[in-house]
Amino acid sequence: MSLWEYANPVKFMALSGRVLPWTAALSAICLVVGLIWGFFFTPDDFRQGSTVKIIYLHVPSALMAINVWFMMLVTSLIWIIRRHHISALAAKAAAPIGVVMTLIALITGAIWGQPMWGTWWVWDPRLTSFLILFLFYLGYIALWAAIEDNDTAADLTSILCLVGSVFAILSRYAVNFWNQGLHQGASLSLDKEKNVADVFYQPLLVCIAGFVLLFVALMLLRTRTEIRARRTKALLARERMA
Repeated sequence: MSLWEYANPVKFMALSGRVLPWTAALSAICLVVGLIWGFFFTPDDFRQGSTVKIIYLHVPSALMAINVWFMMLVTSLIWIIRRHHISALAAKAAAPIGVVMTLIALITGAIWGQPMWGTWWVWDPRLTSFLILFLFYLGYIALWAAIEDNDTAADLTSILCLVGSVFAILSRYAVNFWNQGLHQGASLSLDKEKNVADVFYQPLLVCIAGFVLLFVALMLLRTRTEIRARRTKALLARERMA
């Protein structure tokens, strides 16, 4: 069975209807377990104290903020190349989720930065590129809302997504590109000296899994809503013509 078969709205609705309850349930379980484990059953860090526990919100949301944009990039490319409407609707559905994830990452980063750096905000390369990514999310959503023709909106937002991907890459690798800046390196690393301690690492993985599953569930739900909205719009247009 080809993956492209699910570009058919009927097949997509059938599959997503079966998958959605499971992803929503698993997401809730992972988030509840991960956050309770992380916030209440891990010790304070010897340097950062209890503020270290903000990683259970900050790291997963920051990872998702970047990866949601990459998911939008892939679906936008599929739209440009193959003109599958489901891919364009999936990108549209993912954007509000991505903007919320980016906002959570910015806010939790500021809350952590104030006691650690002595300031809520600095024009650090990673923070600045993340802020620009947030603005690209807002621009993407606004562009969809501003254009009535769905295909034209999909074309223009896909181009915007390609441009915004530069800043998604900068957000991920800004610390590697520039040595200046206060932001620390990645919390998750193959290097054991840089990776967070196991006592924090294990619940963090559970939280990341919860955020990923939450995104999948919300994206499926919103894509299904977009399909229904487009069907309703088409039916109303037929009634007017009749």
